[in-house]
Amino acid sequence: MIDKIPLEDILFLDIETVPESDDFSKLNEVTKLLWEEKTRYQRKDDFTPEAFYEKAGIWAEFGKIICISVGYFNISSGLKKFRVTSFYGEEKQILLDFKNLLQSHFNQSKHKLCGHNSKEFDIPFIARRMIIHNITLPDKLNLFGKKPWEIAHLDTMDLWKFGDYKHFTSLKLLTHVLGIPTPKDDISGDKVRQVYYEENDLDRIVSYCEKDTIAVAQLLLKLQNKPLLEIDEILHL
Repeated sequence: MIDKIPLEDILFLDIETVPESDDFSKLNEVTKLLWEEKTRYQRKDDFTPEAFYEKAGIWAEFGKIICISVGYFNISSGLKKFRVTSFYGEEKQILLDFKNLLQSHFNQSKHKLCGHNSKEFDIPFIARRMIIHNITLPDKLNLFGKKPWEIAHLDTMDLWKFGDYKHFTSLKLLTHVLGIPTPKDDISGDKVRQVYYEENDLDRIVSYCEKDTIAVAQLLLKLQNKPLLEIDEILHL
Protein backbone atom coordinates (compact mmCIF):
# COMPACT_ATOMS: atom_id res chain seq x y z
CA MET A 1 0.00 0.00 0.00
CA ILE A 2 1.26 3.46 -0.91
CA ASP A 3 0.52 4.85 2.56
CA LYS A 4 2.79 2.25 4.16
CA ILE A 5 5.97 3.43 2.39
CA PRO A 6 8.13 5.49 4.79
CA LEU A 7 8.67 8.97 3.38
CA GLU A 8 12.33 9.00 4.41
CA ASP A 9 12.99 6.01 2.11
CA ILE A 10 12.01 7.97 -1.03
CA LEU A 11 14.19 10.16 -3.24
CA PHE A 12 12.02 12.59 -5.21
CA LEU A 13 13.40 13.87 -8.50
CA ASP A 14 12.79 15.93 -11.59
CA ILE A 15 14.98 16.72 -14.59
CA GLU A 16 15.16 19.53 -17.13
CA THR A 17 16.40 18.87 -20.63
CA VAL A 18 17.19 20.86 -23.77
CA PRO A 19 18.32 20.09 -27.32
CA GLU A 20 21.99 19.10 -27.32
CA SER A 21 22.82 22.00 -29.62
CA ASP A 22 21.45 25.52 -29.59
CA ASP A 23 20.81 25.45 -33.34
CA PHE A 24 19.90 22.78 -35.90
CA SER A 25 22.43 24.15 -38.36
CA LYS A 26 25.29 23.17 -36.02
CA LEU A 27 24.46 19.46 -36.24
CA ASN A 28 26.51 17.28 -38.55
CA GLU A 29 24.81 15.91 -41.65
CA VAL A 30 24.32 12.40 -40.26
CA THR A 31 22.62 13.72 -37.12
CA LYS A 32 20.39 15.99 -39.20
CA LEU A 33 19.29 13.02 -41.32
CA LEU A 34 18.67 10.85 -38.27
CA TRP A 35 16.66 13.64 -36.65
CA GLU A 36 14.56 13.99 -39.78
CA GLU A 37 13.86 10.24 -39.79
CA LYS A 38 13.18 10.04 -36.03
CA THR A 39 10.62 12.86 -36.04
CA ARG A 40 8.89 12.25 -39.35
CA TYR A 41 5.71 10.89 -37.76
CA GLN A 42 5.44 13.66 -35.17
CA ARG A 43 6.16 16.44 -37.68
CA LYS A 44 4.01 15.16 -40.52
CA ASP A 45 3.88 18.03 -43.04
CA ASP A 46 3.41 20.72 -40.40
CA PHE A 47 7.08 21.37 -39.54
CA THR A 48 10.44 21.10 -41.22
CA PRO A 49 13.11 19.12 -39.32
CA GLU A 50 14.84 22.42 -38.53
CA ALA A 51 11.70 24.08 -37.18
CA PHE A 52 10.89 21.02 -35.09
CA TYR A 53 14.38 20.87 -33.54
CA GLU A 54 13.37 23.06 -30.60
CA LYS A 55 11.58 19.95 -29.27
CA ALA A 56 14.73 17.80 -29.38
CA GLY A 57 15.11 17.94 -25.62
CA ILE A 58 12.46 15.25 -25.11
CA TRP A 59 14.62 12.60 -26.81
CA ALA A 60 17.74 11.34 -25.02
CA GLU A 61 19.41 10.68 -28.39
CA PHE A 62 19.17 14.36 -29.38
CA GLY A 63 18.89 16.19 -26.06
CA LYS A 64 20.83 16.63 -22.84
CA ILE A 65 20.17 17.10 -19.14
CA ILE A 66 20.93 20.53 -17.69
CA CYS A 67 19.50 20.01 -14.21
CA ILE A 68 18.51 17.18 -11.87
CA SER A 69 16.71 18.31 -8.72
CA VAL A 70 16.24 15.90 -5.83
CA GLY A 71 14.41 16.07 -2.52
CA TYR A 72 14.07 13.85 0.52
CA PHE A 73 12.31 13.86 3.87
CA ASN A 74 14.16 14.08 7.15
CA ILE A 75 11.78 13.03 9.91
CA SER A 76 12.97 12.95 13.51
CA SER A 77 11.37 13.58 16.90
CA GLY A 78 8.06 14.15 15.18
CA LEU A 79 9.44 17.00 13.05
CA LYS A 80 9.14 16.82 9.27
CA LYS A 81 11.63 18.58 7.00
CA PHE A 82 11.97 18.28 3.24
CA ARG A 83 15.43 18.97 1.86
CA VAL A 84 15.83 19.83 -1.81
CA THR A 85 18.99 20.39 -3.84
CA SER A 86 20.07 20.36 -7.48
CA PHE A 87 22.87 19.19 -9.75
CA TYR A 88 23.30 21.46 -12.76
CA GLY A 89 25.84 22.65 -15.32
CA GLU A 90 27.88 20.27 -17.47
CA GLU A 91 25.88 17.14 -18.19
CA LYS A 92 28.43 14.43 -17.43
CA GLN A 93 29.19 15.95 -14.03
CA ILE A 94 25.46 16.21 -13.29
CA LEU A 95 25.10 12.50 -13.99
CA LEU A 96 28.16 11.56 -11.93
CA ASP A 97 26.94 13.62 -8.96
CA PHE A 98 23.50 12.05 -9.17
CA LYS A 99 24.99 8.57 -9.37
CA ASN A 100 27.15 9.29 -6.33
CA LEU A 101 24.05 10.36 -4.36
CA LEU A 102 22.25 7.15 -5.26
CA GLN A 103 25.20 4.95 -4.36
CA SER A 104 26.00 6.77 -1.14
CA HIS A 105 22.58 7.41 0.38
CA PHE A 106 19.82 5.65 -1.59
CA ASN A 107 21.33 2.28 -2.45
CA GLN A 108 19.35 -0.06 -0.21
CA SER A 109 16.45 -2.23 -1.35
CA LYS A 110 14.02 -0.17 0.74
CA HIS A 111 14.89 3.02 -1.12
CA LYS A 112 12.67 4.19 -3.96
CA LEU A 113 12.86 6.90 -6.62
CA CYS A 114 9.76 9.01 -7.24
CA GLY A 115 8.84 11.46 -9.99
CA HIS A 116 5.87 12.46 -12.14
CA ASN A 117 5.89 10.47 -15.39
CA SER A 118 9.38 9.43 -14.31
CA LYS A 119 9.00 5.83 -15.50
CA GLU A 120 8.38 7.05 -19.04
CA PHE A 121 10.68 10.08 -19.10
CA ASP A 122 13.07 11.03 -16.27
CA ILE A 123 14.45 7.59 -15.39
CA PRO A 124 14.97 6.33 -18.98
CA PHE A 125 16.42 9.69 -20.03
CA ILE A 126 18.97 9.68 -17.19
CA ALA A 127 19.94 6.06 -17.85
CA ARG A 128 20.37 6.60 -21.59
CA ARG A 129 22.48 9.73 -21.11
CA MET A 130 24.67 7.86 -18.62
CA ILE A 131 25.31 5.16 -21.18
CA ILE A 132 26.08 7.77 -23.84
CA HIS A 133 28.66 9.28 -21.45
CA ASN A 134 30.15 5.83 -20.64
CA ILE A 135 28.93 5.97 -17.04
CA THR A 136 28.15 2.60 -15.48
CA LEU A 137 24.53 2.54 -14.35
CA PRO A 138 23.91 2.51 -10.59
CA ASP A 139 21.76 -0.37 -9.36
CA LYS A 140 18.63 1.79 -9.03
CA LEU A 141 18.78 2.58 -12.76
CA ASN A 142 19.99 -0.78 -14.03
CA LEU A 143 16.65 -2.41 -14.83
CA PHE A 144 17.91 -5.13 -17.17
CA GLY A 145 16.41 -8.50 -16.23
CA LYS A 146 14.51 -7.14 -13.21
CA LYS A 147 10.94 -8.19 -12.57
CA PRO A 148 8.35 -5.38 -12.23
CA TRP A 149 8.12 -5.79 -8.45
CA GLU A 150 11.91 -5.56 -8.17
CA ILE A 151 12.01 -2.06 -9.70
CA ALA A 152 12.10 0.49 -6.89
CA HIS A 153 10.39 3.36 -8.69
CA LEU A 154 7.25 5.26 -7.80
CA ASP A 155 5.50 7.39 -10.41
CA THR A 156 2.83 9.80 -9.21
CA MET A 157 1.22 9.92 -12.65
CA ASP A 158 1.10 6.12 -12.69
CA LEU A 159 -0.40 6.08 -9.18
CA TRP A 160 -3.08 8.56 -10.27
CA LYS A 161 -4.10 6.33 -13.16
CA PHE A 162 -5.48 3.67 -10.80
CA GLY A 163 -5.10 1.09 -13.57
CA ASP A 164 -6.37 3.34 -16.38
CA TYR A 165 -3.47 3.11 -18.82
CA LYS A 166 -5.05 5.51 -21.33
CA HIS A 167 -5.02 8.36 -18.84
CA PHE A 168 -2.38 11.10 -18.83
CA THR A 169 -2.53 13.88 -16.24
CA SER A 170 0.07 16.63 -16.17
CA LEU A 171 1.68 17.72 -12.92
CA LYS A 172 0.19 21.19 -13.43
CA LEU A 173 -3.35 19.85 -13.71
CA LEU A 174 -2.99 17.39 -10.86
CA THR A 175 -1.60 19.93 -8.40
CA HIS A 176 -4.43 22.31 -9.32
CA VAL A 177 -7.14 19.69 -8.82
CA LEU A 178 -5.70 18.56 -5.48
CA GLY A 179 -5.12 22.05 -4.10
CA ILE A 180 -1.32 21.85 -4.12
CA PRO A 181 0.64 25.09 -4.71
CA THR A 182 1.49 25.18 -8.40
CA PRO A 183 5.11 24.75 -9.49
CA LYS A 184 4.30 26.40 -12.84
CA ASP A 185 4.26 29.99 -11.61
CA ASP A 186 7.24 31.17 -13.66
CA ILE A 187 8.15 29.15 -16.72
CA SER A 188 6.80 25.97 -18.27
CA GLY A 189 8.58 22.99 -19.76
CA ASP A 190 8.27 24.20 -23.33
CA LYS A 191 10.10 27.42 -22.41
CA VAL A 192 13.18 25.78 -20.85
CA ARG A 193 15.11 25.72 -24.14
CA GLN A 194 14.52 29.43 -24.66
CA VAL A 195 15.52 30.34 -21.09
CA TYR A 196 18.66 28.21 -21.35
CA TYR A 197 19.96 29.08 -24.82
CA GLU A 198 18.54 32.56 -25.44
CA GLU A 199 18.33 34.07 -21.97
CA ASN A 200 21.26 32.14 -20.42
CA ASP A 201 19.37 31.96 -17.13
CA LEU A 202 20.21 28.55 -15.68
CA ASP A 203 19.37 29.68 -12.14
CA ARG A 204 15.78 30.27 -13.19
CA ILE A 205 15.59 26.75 -14.62
CA VAL A 206 17.06 25.25 -11.44
CA SER A 207 14.42 27.04 -9.36
CA TYR A 208 11.70 25.74 -11.68
CA CYS A 209 13.06 22.18 -11.45
CA GLU A 210 13.16 22.30 -7.65
CA LYS A 211 9.55 23.52 -7.54
CA ASP A 212 8.52 20.49 -9.59
CA THR A 213 10.39 18.18 -7.21
CA ILE A 214 8.62 19.73 -4.22
CA ALA A 215 5.28 19.42 -6.03
CA VAL A 216 5.87 15.69 -6.58
CA ALA A 217 6.56 15.25 -2.87
CA GLN A 218 3.39 17.18 -2.05
CA LEU A 219 1.44 15.00 -4.44
CA LEU A 220 2.64 11.80 -2.78
CA LEU A 221 1.69 13.23 0.62
CA LYS A 222 -1.79 13.87 -0.78
CA LEU A 223 -1.99 10.31 -2.10
CA GLN A 224 -0.98 9.07 1.35
CA ASN A 225 -3.65 11.30 2.93
CA LYS A 226 -1.03 13.19 4.93
CA PRO A 227 -0.71 16.95 5.59
CA LEU A 228 1.07 18.95 2.90
CA LEU A 229 4.44 20.58 3.50
CA GLU A 230 4.45 24.07 4.92
CA ILE A 231 6.91 26.69 3.65
CA ASP A 232 9.09 26.47 6.78
CA GLU A 233 9.37 22.69 6.37
CA ILE A 234 11.17 23.03 3.01
CA LEU A 235 14.93 23.53 3.11
CA HIS A 236 16.91 24.44 -0.01
CA LEU A 237 20.48 23.12 0.22
